[in-house]
Amino acid sequence: MATPIEILTLKFELLSAATFGRGDGLPGLVDREVEHDRHGLPFLRGRTLRGLLAEELESLLYALSDDKAKNWRDSRDRLLGVGGRMTDETGIMRVGDARLPEGVRRLIAVSLEERQAATSGLTPTDVLESLTAIRRQTAMTPFGAPEAASLRAMRVVLRGTIFEAQLIFDQSPDERDRALLAATVLAWRRAGTGRNRGRGRLHAWIQDDKWIRAQFDFFEQEVGR
Repeated sequence: MATPIEILTLKFELLSAATFGRGDGLPGLVDREVEHDRHGLPFLRGRTLRGLLAEELESLLYALSDDKAKNWRDSRDRLLGVGGRMTDETGIMRVGDARLPEGVRRLIAVSLEERQAATSGLTPTDVLESLTAIRRQTAMTPFGAPEAASLRAMRVVLRGTIFEAQLIFDQSPDERDRALLAATVLAWRRAGTGRNRGRGRLHAWIQDDKWIRAQFDFFEQEVGR
């Protein structure tokens, strides 16, 4: 793997509960579990995050006129690979897993180590349950009654949780690359299971407000010409 030339930090805060599903559940507890590590900390896989960004980028280009969109396709291909592929790590940008802030992860890891030494106290299950909740839903008949055997339980990450992911560049992105990336991240509004049905609202940014605003201003000026 190439030595990184530059690393930026993408951050997002959940504005509503979200499920970063891992594709299975726990019998008798939840039908859909959230992805979490050995400490009980929820996370969003980098591969999934990359796909979400690629999808948002394509939607952004689609919203532009053909003349304006073609001016940004080179940056798309440079960042994510030819055609902005969602699954192949072909561009200059690699996307890491989105996890809770490092300081929080370190504090919890220390607390769990102390618990193991004392054989009591905080457990990974405690950590998971403090950051999540279980939501239940059922399908309804046309007459407003619950459908038989349709009750489902889903674990969700709570609103207000903040995640961070590294954007790792093997080559330095140019001004247009940064501008397109900033516009994509600002346009990204949802993640997780049911995002196409209004769930998993979020607010995302890169580095800080000053950095992403400066990059987006360039995008806005170029698109407005």
